[in-house]
Formats: sequence, C-alpha cells, structure tokens
Amino acid sequence: MFPARVAVLPAEPAPLRIMDLQLPAPGPHQVVVKQFASGVCHSQLHQMHRQRANPVILGHESTGVVLAAGREVTHVKEGDRVMVTWVARDRERVSRPPQPVMLELPDGSVARSQNVFTWADTTLADEQYVVKMPDDVPVDVTAIIGCAVMTGAGAVYHTAKVKEKESVAVFGVGGVGLSAIAAAAVVGADPIIAVDLSAEKLEFARKFGATIGVNASEGDPVARVKELTGGGADYAFDCIGVKKTMEQISPSVRMGVVGGRCGGTAVLVGVPMTGADFPHSTMQELLVGEKTLRGSIGGSCVPDRDFSMFVRWFKEGQLDLNALVTTRYTLDQINEATAALEQGKIAGRAILEL
Repeated sequence: MFPARVAVLPAEPAPLRIMDLQLPAPGPHQVVVKQFASGVCHSQLHQMHRQRANPVILGHESTGVVLAAGREVTHVKEGDRVMVTWVARDRERVSRPPQPVMLELPDGSVARSQNVFTWADTTLADEQYVVKMPDDVPVDVTAIIGCAVMTGAGAVYHTAKVKEKESVAVFGVGGVGLSAIAAAAVVGADPIIAVDLSAEKLEFARKFGATIGVNASEGDPVARVKELTGGGADYAFDCIGVKKTMEQISPSVRMGVVGGRCGGTAVLVGVPMTGADFPHSTMQELLVGEKTLRGSIGGSCVPDRDFSMFVRWFKEGQLDLNALVTTRYTLDQINEATAALEQGKIAGRAILEL
C-alpha cells in the first residue's frame, strides 16, 4: 500500500476535498508515481461542472518518480523520472486498452478517474499513460508537456502540419494557445497571429513567437486576420472551444481556387463547451473555397514519440516552459487554482507543486 493525498471531487456539488488515502500495490500493468508537479487544465473544469453519480479524481498531466511498477511493465522501473499524461503512449504497438483507476474512499464509495489522476502527491496509473523522461531537465515546468504542450504544439506540428512561411492565426492564448504559437515559431510560420480579448495576453504571446496581436474586443477579428494575411490565414486554430471562436476559425482561413489549390484549414483544439451555428456564408465558403474544418485531440500526438521532441525544444530554448508556467499552487490550494482558472486569471499555465 502507498499513502497518498488526493484531491477528490464529491458526487454532490461541492469543492474538491483533499483526502488521505491508501493506494493499492500496482497491478501487472500499473505504475505508482510519487509526483513532483501537475498541470491544472481548463478541460478539468468541464468535468467538474458535469453531473456525476460518483466521486471523481482529476488531473491529467504531471511529472514524478516511479515508486513501484507492475510485473508486466518493461519501459520504466523504480527510480525512473516520468511524465504522466492522458493519451496512451503508443496505442499502435500495444493493443491492450489502458485501464482507468478507481479508488475506494473512507466512506466506502468509489472515486473514478477518466483515465489518470494527477491532482495528488502520489498517483497510480496504467503504464500506457506513463512516459519516461530524462534526468537532466527540471521536474516542475515539464509537467505541462503531458497536456498543454502536447495539445497546442501537436495541433500545429502534427494535425495541421504547418510549414515554413505559412500563415497561422491562434484564437485564445492560454497555455494551449501559447504552445501552439511556440510550435508555429519552431516550424517558421509567418505571420503568427495571436487573437484574444486581453491586451496583456497578446503582449505575453510575443514571448512565444507571435508576430501580430489582434484584440477581439476592439473589432472583428476575422476581418482583421483576413486583412493581415491578404484574404485569410493558411491555418486558424481555436484553442478555447467557445461558440464564438468555433464560428470564427473557418471564415478566418483563405479561400481556395477552383481547379487549383485547396483553401485553408481551421482546426478545433479546445474542448467544445457548446454547440456552434454556422451561417450559410460560412458553409458556402467551406464548399466553394475547399476549406478544411477538422478537430485535433491531444495534438494528434504519440507521447512515446513526441515528448522527447518537446523536451528538446525546451532545452534548446525554442519552448520557454519557464515563462509558460505563470502561477504555482500547493495541493491544498487546488480550489483556489481552479477558481482562478475559471475566472481567467491564469496568463499561461498553472501547476500544482507536490
């Protein structure tokens, strides 16, 4: 058994509670990880607001050290530094479906994870969600590679496959959007347009490679993106997932030429919080302009393949994780952290130092 302090969301509407629990010994395909840090992701707010029949354990990006590994686990061992993520590290090579974790609480109820839980000082995870990390990088800011970086940077690098000199517009410059901007800078995109409602966030985005800021509170961002790119960006990324931005990304990309090249690509990266209404003009342009509207989940990343690349970007100064992590909390401050995130007070990404 492994003692753990875990943030548990009760079944009834209530704040997260820190509970002292005992994690079981790992099963054949499980790993126990003593954690260094965990990201606080906006998508967890969606889970917190949903109705639920049982308590929930949350968090899905972290760093830590392996305390114990099951007998079938071969890629990590006790003492290894690792990253925990919510995307299976390589589903092409492993056909066994990863298993989420369920923990028994003191009152006899069972708390369930969607796949992993990292809002805890110690976690138990299926080995498919555990990726080995090098020993020569910090263990705090790298915690956000497992979701924010993977989701934003991966959407640019893998989902859209942006190339040098192609134009990019990123709607929403929180942790995921800033990661998308950083990846666009790495591949040499130009211009890289950041779109947000906050002048401070737009200025902050320049640290990660944004070349132009568009303040959506001061005018029509779609018209401005078209103006800046001579008719529309090659790629537009919605890193928020609200109705307004979902409706804006497709009109923001360029039209194609019938009998010539296809139009631009709009990529939905943020978790949709509502539906979206697409007017006739948007759908007509989608058809006639041969535009593409597609989704990107986890940045189309394969953690075993991609996490080492993101670490290399960090080490080479192309991905400034120290700047991207703007706020730090303790586990006991988890409710403060989620409240600040919901209120838009986190400029980049918040982490829990565990």
